Amino acid sequence: MAEPANFPAHFPANTAANSSPEARSSAFDAHHPPSTDLINECVHCGFCLATCPTYALWGEEMDSPRGRIYLMKLGSEGKVSLDSTFVRHMDNCLGCMACMTACPSGVKYDKLIEATRAQIERNYPRPLPDGLLRRMIFEIFPRPDRLRLLLGPLRVYQRLGLQSLVRRSGLLKLFPASLRAMENLTPSAPPTPAALPERLPAEGEQRMRVGLLLGCVQSVFFPEVNAATARVLAAEGCEVIIPNPRNQGCCGALMIHAGEEKAALDYARRTIDAFARAAVDAIVINAAGCGSNMKEYGHLLRDDPKYSERAQAFSAKCRDISEVLAAIEPRALRHPLRLKVAYQDACHLQHAQGVRVQPRTVLGTIPDLQILETAEAALCCGSAGIYNLVRPGPAKELGDRKVRNVLAATPDIIATGNPGCVLQLRSGLRQAGSDVPVVHMIEVVDASIRGLSPESFLKKT
Repeated sequence: MAEPANFPAHFPANTAANSSPEARSSAFDAHHPPSTDLINECVHCGFCLATCPTYALWGEEMDSPRGRIYLMKLGSEGKVSLDSTFVRHMDNCLGCMACMTACPSGVKYDKLIEATRAQIERNYPRPLPDGLLRRMIFEIFPRPDRLRLLLGPLRVYQRLGLQSLVRRSGLLKLFPASLRAMENLTPSAPPTPAALPERLPAEGEQRMRVGLLLGCVQSVFFPEVNAATARVLAAEGCEVIIPNPRNQGCCGALMIHAGEEKAALDYARRTIDAFARAAVDAIVINAAGCGSNMKEYGHLLRDDPKYSERAQAFSAKCRDISEVLAAIEPRALRHPLRLKVAYQDACHLQHAQGVRVQPRTVLGTIPDLQILETAEAALCCGSAGIYNLVRPGPAKELGDRKVRNVLAATPDIIATGNPGCVLQLRSGLRQAGSDVPVVHMIEVVDASIRGLSPESFLKKT
């Protein structure tokens, strides 16, 4: 592997110090280090540079996919250690996987960055503030039961006008950047939804039997998305099985994408168990990050003798809601929606899963709906799991850039396929002084099937 151009001097590839026997031992432990075979597939052609969000921001080689892969190579050869500089470059990566779409060599960057981040979390002692922030995130966000405990105080904070007062007063400037970002991303507390039944019968002749993942953040802050997903599936002739929410929980996506491997695998096993008795044709997912993770359960649990085969079979059934609907002939009547919708591709849908055409196909079945394309559609909005909380600065830069591109298309509404994208876009639009609504793509389909007028639909979003 040739050394990439602009390789920084503080990471010398060949020095006397780095040629000692001690330096040649790997910086990684023996548990699934980043694969040398995968590392060597990168030929440093540079096609990834134009699509990488952090390279677009800073033009720094080590903050590009090929630069990070080269650091992984040096780490595997013991020529660099897992120090703060190495970790910073890996943490700067959003994990958006746009590089995989662009790569002509088919480098599996997702496997490399996830393996490297797991090494970091096991072997690098993070500074106390960073470690505490991450622990708080992982102890709350993947746990719907704990998230629901926040809804009461959140409703008080919002309905008494305290949130508006705090934002206008400038008090947020006194808080650390990550807490300011968390407050700015906070969604409106939804009304208490009616519980979804464990089974929704198909309308008309049954065409499929599907299971529905409720998710963690999605189930608490966006229950209307799950309800819309279930209604649309039933209207299209699918029997919908919804395993008990207490048994579902988080799929592990937040953890695996941040290097928390053990917790991620525990959540993966729990998710497989939750659907074990469902006997469904497909498992439907309406959150892009969850879908990209669940489709990889076979890889994640490859070492587990009790779950490896089950995980492969499970992953083979996982489908994004847009994939399911695009694969069957529309049966439910679509009423016209005279709206211009800017469809925002979620990175873990278009890049990690390769699902880009299907959402547009599904939206295209709605009469009078105009689908708008935006500039830099392949560039991440900055949400990226927990990225906008642990790297709020670059996340906001990317979010502002995305908002400018989307607003330039002059849409009536913005639709996407991931709750993190919804939160990021809503926050960016609000700060830009725009009231353009942001919704999940399936809510647009649901509104058309139910015959809602554009005005009433927009008012609810």
